[in-house]
Amino acid sequence: MTLPFAEETYTVSRLGAEVRDFLGQAFRGVWVMGEVRRPRANPRGHLYFELVEQGEDDAILGRLDAVVFRGDLPQVRRALRQAGLELDEGVAIRCRADVDFYPQGGRLQLVVRAIDPVFTLGLLARRRRETLAALAAAGLLERNRSLPLAELPLCVGLVTSQGSAAFHDFLATLRESGYGFRVFFVHAAVQGPGAERELLAALAAVGDRGCDCVALVRGGGARSDLQVFDSRRLAEAVALLPLPVLTGLGHEIDESIVDRVAHTAFKTPTKVAEHLVGLVVAGEQAVERLRRDLGRAARRPLERAAAALAGAERGAALAETRLLAADTRVATLAERLQAAAPRRLERSRRAPMLIGQRLVDLARGRLREAGAQVRGLSRLAAGLRPERTLRRGYSITRTAAGRLLRGPEEVAPGERLATQLAGGVVRSRVEEG
Repeated sequence: MTLPFAEETYTVSRLGAEVRDFLGQAFRGVWVMGEVRRPRANPRGHLYFELVEQGEDDAILGRLDAVVFRGDLPQVRRALRQAGLELDEGVAIRCRADVDFYPQGGRLQLVVRAIDPVFTLGLLARRRRETLAALAAAGLLERNRSLPLAELPLCVGLVTSQGSAAFHDFLATLRESGYGFRVFFVHAAVQGPGAERELLAALAAVGDRGCDCVALVRGGGARSDLQVFDSRRLAEAVALLPLPVLTGLGHEIDESIVDRVAHTAFKTPTKVAEHLVGLVVAGEQAVERLRRDLGRAARRPLERAAAALAGAERGAALAETRLLAADTRVATLAERLQAAAPRRLERSRRAPMLIGQRLVDLARGRLREAGAQVRGLSRLAAGLRPERTLRRGYSITRTAAGRLLRGPEEVAPGERLATQLAGGVVRSRVEEG
């Protein structure tokens, strides 16, 4: 149908087609960056999502529909997986795309041909550095680690996705240990939209239950799956929780920021459960050692008392034996005394006479000895009389005063002397001295 208008007039479909052609020519193979939201697979094998730009306070500054067609999707996913990434919710990407306009729906969309994984990794690393620096400045990197972990952590708060492999592995390990663990479980999504919000609410809930510790676990996944565990808000919540937080986020290579602020980080949920079981085993062994030590300590005084009692019993038996022997000896002595008493009385009556006789005999012997000594001394004295000495030719000289003279130096010339000889006295005068 032709209408008589002076100026050219477009139909909707024609304008839409020209817009499509223009945009396709002007924006072919351009690089666009943004954050993936609401990824969803199409039954035909295409992957649709929204590419969003956020400003301060998470305000949306721009939004574009995007699609990776089935033919390009394997190559895109392979490039991401080689870097440990997935095209998941919240992943920031830099993609090469064509701008396409769909006239029938009046909808503009990006047709993504390739994704630059290096940009995503660099952005994640930069965000990690900024978050870690902020946590360090706030003194939160070591806060939870400084909390004491109970020696017997039998009451455990568990935060993970209900029914997940992490959920079952953790509980199975505790159950198989045979110990009476009590687990307070709070469900939370561990990736995707709302994961951060649910995890924050779950930690707040389990923190008020008076548990010994909290286990925050999830199964394995791509590096981008751990993005929520690099969240500053979640890291602050873990650091400030009044209970020790043990993480097992199922990634063998990467360490999330939540791992850095947790009390202890393990690679898998099973490792967390094994650590708790190990603490209880160590506590049980310590109690057993204490029981044995107390038993030994209690037995020692009993053993010493038993030994003392046995010794006392042996002493009593010996004393009894000795008493019996003493009784026997006393009886024997009594019999002997009884038999010896008449002889003792006879000897007692004869004793004074025997003693008198002995004294007389002793006195007679002593008198004989004394008489012999007197006679000997008389003979000695008779032999030593001066007259007998003088008769043998000796003499005794005295001064006129009668002083006995022993040497010539005792007299002076002219002094008169008297010399006693056997036949008489000779008087003389000293001529020379």
